[in-house]
Amino acid sequence: MNPSRTPLLLISAVSFAMLAVALILQHVLDMLPCPLCVIQRYLFLAIGIVALVGAYRKPVFYTGLGLLGGLAGLGTAGKHLYVLAHPGLSCGIDPMETVLNKLPAATYLPFLFRADGLCEDATAPFLGLSIPQWSFLGFAAVTVALGWVLLRRRNA
Repeated sequence: MNPSRTPLLLISAVSFAMLAVALILQHVLDMLPCPLCVIQRYLFLAIGIVALVGAYRKPVFYTGLGLLGGLAGLGTAGKHLYVLAHPGLSCGIDPMETVLNKLPAATYLPFLFRADGLCEDATAPFLGLSIPQWSFLGFAAVTVALGWVLLRRRNA
């Protein structure tokens, strides 16, 4: 049995759970996703899929890919937190939103990947933290876990 399977399946589950929470916030609490939120959704989906595949095939390769996705997610969530910390900045209706909304995933799955909100609207706290802060923590946890799996695998 692959010793990396269980951690990779847990990482995949956490990534998909983060997507599920994003959908609940969007469709139940009417919090529209901004372009940076949509990019984070793509990254959580990619990490979830890569970790799931890595649990069954080439764990080192797919864990490395997931780690890159986690680092990109940390950067994106960090940018989102920076925008929130500097109210004069915005990621609102700009070319990034237009490009994201023309991608095939946004066309075929608009309930998941369509950017409609403003980054400044993400400040409403959810269990004491803003949504971008939760996303940053999610990416941090997934990235640390993927790094641990990769180091453990390499040292084995």
